[in-house]
Amino acid sequence: MLDSQAAALIALMAERKVPPTHTLTPADARRMYLERRRFTQPDAPPVADVQAHSTDSGVPLRLYRPAGTDAATVLPVLVYFHGGGWTMGDLDTHDVLCRQLCNGAGVAVVAVDYRMGPEHRFPAAVDDSVEATRWVRAQSAHLRLDSTRMAVGGDSAGGNLAAVVALVLRDAADAAEASPLAFQLLIYPATDMRAVAPSHQRNGQGYVLTADTIHYFRGHYIADPAQWADWRASPLLATDHTRLPPALVLTAGYDPLVDEGRQYADKLSAAGTTCQYVCFERQIHGFMPMSRVLDEARTAVALCAAALKEALFRPAA
Repeated sequence: MLDSQAAALIALMAERKVPPTHTLTPADARRMYLERRRFTQPDAPPVADVQAHSTDSGVPLRLYRPAGTDAATVLPVLVYFHGGGWTMGDLDTHDVLCRQLCNGAGVAVVAVDYRMGPEHRFPAAVDDSVEATRWVRAQSAHLRLDSTRMAVGGDSAGGNLAAVVALVLRDAADAAEASPLAFQLLIYPATDMRAVAPSHQRNGQGYVLTADTIHYFRGHYIADPAQWADWRASPLLATDHTRLPPALVLTAGYDPLVDEGRQYADKLSAAGTTCQYVCFERQIHGFMPMSRVLDEARTAVALCAAALKEALFRPAA
């Protein structure tokens, strides 16, 4: 059964004639995505500090330090990639969620404003995400961050990018990757651009993220369908999932992406990578930032923060 609060939100969107994302221009989709957060997201919780940074090539970053910490404390860090179908979303659409994870886990969070389609096609978002993660590691001493306790994470498209970054850094041969990532936080991630899992049919209409919208996002991100099978677009299709950081994969039962999220968790486990899998069976895609209107979103945020805290503050073996 669909969560009653999620059902009420869907009904309200229909009543107010909120246009489906796939009917909008990318510019209008971005504007509406940013505006909608005021109705569904809670007020931004205070943190100890927020800083603006950028990578050497100019990828914008936002560094959060948790409430109750001072500037001298060396902290574990989560590098976070926002959702939005590689087409919309930015540092502000996910500001509240990054603050919640920062305070809840007691870790620093670096949010990444990677390039998006259709202006910047695949693999631009991947390149920016990898560069941002490497930049945070390289600048960790200056930023008072612990490069040995570093996680990547994201929701939806951002979960896709986090999974890909973990694969890229595992395979990197240079000394900068000598310290492996400690954790992956993959929130209803897109893992297979072919969109062939049964949930794409089962949940493809009626639950906010529709088959039409997925087609819209994919078309803006990837120009050539032959690239759907590239593991940097579809991490489920990578040939090797061994030696990856421990992961939490969180999904939603009424999400077109739920099956491919479960498939990715199973793929990690089958390869010997430590992975926890949790499905919020009654929820819709994109629910986690919406704790102003969805009670289960608060539970999901708390669960993710607890998993981050456990992974990044666990004593070294």
